[in-house]
Amino acid sequence: MSFSDEIMIIRQKSFLTQTEFAAKINVAYNTVNRWETGKSRPNMTAMKNIKAFCSEQGIDYSSLEKAWIQSKVTERSEKNG
Repeated sequence: MSFSDEIMIIRQKSFLTQTEFAAKINVAYNTVNRWETGKSRPNMTAMKNIKAFCSEQGIDYSSLEKAWIQSKVTERSEKNG
């Protein structure tokens, strides 16, 4: 599953809007929107905030983490390829 799908699933499991989720992880609403539409991915700080949020909510973070790491590897190979 793609990163954008994984982040949307985490938000929806929490029954939060994009705006509410953004406030919980200290980013702007449009940032969450860009993640969910695949236009961008979180930086390390945002990922730490998402991980803390998932831990507090009892939501499994591992598939999101794997998708994020894979997207970073893909991005690096595209830049170097």
